[in-house]
Amino acid sequence: MSRIQLALNVDDLDAAVAFYSTLFDTTPAKTKPGYANFAVTEPPLKLVLIENPGHGGSLNHLGVEVDDVDRVDAELARLTAAGFASTEERDTTCCYAKQDKFWVENTPDQERWEVYTVLEHSETFRGRPEDEAGRCCGQESTADLRPTEAACC
Repeated sequence: MSRIQLALNVDDLDAAVAFYSTLFDTTPAKTKPGYANFAVTEPPLKLVLIENPGHGGSLNHLGVEVDDVDRVDAELARLTAAGFASTEERDTTCCYAKQDKFWVENTPDQERWEVYTVLEHSETFRGRPEDEAGRCCGQESTADLRPTEAACC
């Protein structure tokens, strides 16, 4: 199953979780400090909330979650042939999950789209604790940001 991912910046994670739990009549699939995600069945949606005070209500990034690495590879090949895909991230840890993914570039309005699959869950936001300042969600560096402020899924 594929589903669209919508990652939103929120000012108050607890308030946002309460609102979206009611709106979609479901509880979060994962909660961590400054982070929550919902696996909404109807409509099929991966809703990610990233606590980022002062930026609430804004789009963080968009994505398409797919079932497996084969699908990531197929979409990468298809979009590369069309001149859109680039920036692969394999075996990367981001947003409390180990993932294989790529970022779509050359979007009409510079919106950020990722196509990804979750390989396994992680207890860290961006990898090992000593790697917390590394890449996450297509950004070159989030070294100056706390995990709850990083632009990440």
